[in-house]
Amino acid sequence: MQDYLHTAVRAARGAGQIILSRFGGEQLNVRHKGRIDLVTEVDLACEKELRSVISGDWPGHAILGEEEGRQGESKALWIVDPLDGTRSFAHGYPFVCVSVALEIEGRLEVGVVYDPLRDELFHALRGQGAYLNGRPIGVSGCQSLEQALLVTGFPYHLAEFDSSALFGLFRDFVIGSGGIRRDGSAALDFCYIACGRLDGYWEFFLHPWDAAAGSLIASEAGACVTNLGGGVYDIRVAEVLCCAPAIHSAMIRVAAAYLENMRALLR
Repeated sequence: MQDYLHTAVRAARGAGQIILSRFGGEQLNVRHKGRIDLVTEVDLACEKELRSVISGDWPGHAILGEEEGRQGESKALWIVDPLDGTRSFAHGYPFVCVSVALEIEGRLEVGVVYDPLRDELFHALRGQGAYLNGRPIGVSGCQSLEQALLVTGFPYHLAEFDSSALFGLFRDFVIGSGGIRRDGSAALDFCYIACGRLDGYWEFFLHPWDAAAGSLIASEAGACVTNLGGGVYDIRVAEVLCCAPAIHSAMIRVAAAYLENMRALLR
C-alpha cells in the first residue's frame, strides 16, 4: 500500500503544480458540459498528468476520471478528480484540489487529496489513520448540532427538478446548526471534516470521483461516513452524510423528513 500511496501523492502533486501555475492567471479556455457545469483545459491537462503517472507505475490498473471516463479493466481501480472546484478555479476563488483514490476489489484502500494553493496534502490508507502534511488528524469534538459548523453542496442541474425537498433540508440545517458554508469542492469538504475545521457535511448528486478519496480520509480520521439514513455509504450512490460522531444521530433526524423525496430524485 505504501507503493500505491507514493504513486497517488506523486500524481496529485504533479496535477497540483499545473493548477498552481494557472490559477488566477491568463484567460482560460472554458467549455460547458451542461447549462452550468464547465471544464477548462487545466482540468484536461491535470487528468492527463494523473493518468500518465498512474499508468506509468501500474500499467495493468484501470482508471476512472471525471473528464475521460473509465479506461481499462482490473480489480484495481484508480478514481481521480483532476480539478475539484472547476468553477471556483475559473473565477479565481481559492478552494480547489486534486483527488486520487485507489479501490481494490470494490474497497477503498488509498486516498489522497491535495490543495496546491495551500500546499496541504491529506492522505489515508485503510486502517492506518488520516494525515495532513504527514501529521495525524482527527475530527472535531463538537457535541451538538446547534453549535456545529456545517457544509454542503448543490448540483448543477437544480433547474431541472423539483428542489423543494433539497432546500427544505437546507433550511432546517440552517436553523438548527451554528452555521453553514458552501465552498464548491466535495473532496475538500470531506477533508475539512477530517481535520476538524468543519463538523458536518451532507450532499446529494455526488459522483465517485467527488467522494472516493475524501470519504476514506474522513472515515480514517474518525468521522461517521454514511448515507443520510445512517446506512452504509456507497460512493456510487449519490448521497452522503459525513460528520463528527456526536452529531450523527441529530443530522439523521433532521434529514428524515426529506429523505424519501430526495431519494426519488436520485432514481
